[in-house]
Amino acid sequence: MKTVNHWIGGKTVEGASGNYGPVTDPATGEVTTQVALASADEVDAAVRVAQEAFQSWGQSSLAARTKVLFAYRALLDANRDAIAELITAEHGKVHSDALGEVARGLEIVELACGITTQLKGELSTSVSNRVDVSSIRQPLGVVAGITPFNFPAMVPMWMFPLAVACGNTFILKPSEKDPSAANKLAELASEAGLPAGVLNVVHGDKVAVDALLAHPGIAAVSFVGSTPIARHIHTTASANGKRVQALGGAKNHMLVLPDADLDAAADAAVSAAYGSAGERCMAISAVVAVGSIGDALVEKIRDRAEKIKIGPGNDPASEMGPLITAAHRDKVASYVKGAADQGADVVLDGTGYTVGGFENGHWIGLSLLDNVKTDSDAYRDEIFGPVLCVLRAETYEEGVALINASPFGNGTAIFTRDGGAARRFQLEIEAGMVGVNVPIPVPVGYHSFGGWKDSLFGDHHIYGNDGIHFYTRGKVVTTRWPDPSEAPAGVDLGFPRNH
Repeated sequence: MKTVNHWIGGKTVEGASGNYGPVTDPATGEVTTQVALASADEVDAAVRVAQEAFQSWGQSSLAARTKVLFAYRALLDANRDAIAELITAEHGKVHSDALGEVARGLEIVELACGITTQLKGELSTSVSNRVDVSSIRQPLGVVAGITPFNFPAMVPMWMFPLAVACGNTFILKPSEKDPSAANKLAELASEAGLPAGVLNVVHGDKVAVDALLAHPGIAAVSFVGSTPIARHIHTTASANGKRVQALGGAKNHMLVLPDADLDAAADAAVSAAYGSAGERCMAISAVVAVGSIGDALVEKIRDRAEKIKIGPGNDPASEMGPLITAAHRDKVASYVKGAADQGADVVLDGTGYTVGGFENGHWIGLSLLDNVKTDSDAYRDEIFGPVLCVLRAETYEEGVALINASPFGNGTAIFTRDGGAARRFQLEIEAGMVGVNVPIPVPVGYHSFGGWKDSLFGDHHIYGNDGIHFYTRGKVVTTRWPDPSEAPAGVDLGFPRNH
């Protein structure tokens, strides 16, 4: 059986704890790989390697860093298919989805290639007599990233390219459910010329995570995952003196006004709810239909959903793959099975779906729930699967109030032809990312990604300018040089004269 080991100091390091986790092919249900699970001592060893590498990398020139990043970008581009195949084999998403994930990760690598302009400081001359003040940004040291199973390449690339471009060294703890893509990313970085120890991959479970959160040698932690874990990461790492950005869960809404193009809205709802089997934090999981359009919109969504082809991710005909594990599949199904008892109309029930020849895979079909109540489990929880809830509102104001009452504030969208309503929505809605006739408003790499309320813990969003600020700290330098034509002025205990 294949074993995925750690990547530390520019080479593969076999697990020493004796503990391994299973990695399953979601399409077949078979365990195809085992992944080493690090002990606290192994995490400590990785941190020490990263600390040593920081001594030189943190002092390296911007030209040296960007040379590596440009080479890395080229290698990632050349290996898109290979990375996507690893994602499909362990996560289950279809190949086109996996390729899209790699492409979005590449955006952040491209942003990191331009770090020379992003790290420019500021200078004010002659703030006083021969006194200048400058502001600069410097790296933190060793930083860590803890990433989820749903985007095993993209989310790590949201983190480490910017971190290392800013001069830090990095320890990545990817999901143990689909670990191979992380190792491939690290191997390609080494091939691009990244010095040993700058990027390290330590696999593990809660033991490894807790060791990272407590380790005094780690200056900052980035995290993407569920809200309960994000809250724990933020609380624990902050208590240990670390800077933290912890992105949590979501319940993303799409408000559809009566004037909207219902065909476009239905297309968007199906794509955003069921793409990647709903296993993404920016999935639309709740559609709020305003006025009398609800029945027509639900029928259009149903017509489209029934035509989606479900099958193995490596089958070019497949549009949606299986879920990551059997346990997760069963949890998602429980929301659909309990929906009618909590007042919803079950328009589509995908819980009994199987694929011929792959009966042991983690399959579930598309589910559509109408007239969902806001106090039901299917609405309150982040399901993280192909389940779309439809709620009804009489007015725009009622719809906005419904959305703003949610404890989550990750992303949201409005579908309308009314520019005035769209403008009101983007100002009044309580969410970090807003789409206008765009169902999944994930920002491009040079804008930052992040939500509000229970969708984000910490002060910084991820990537973009926020990411650069997160991975650096500011320093202000005040300088005075005596004019060579003047004698020393002697001791002066007063404030500098500014006027």
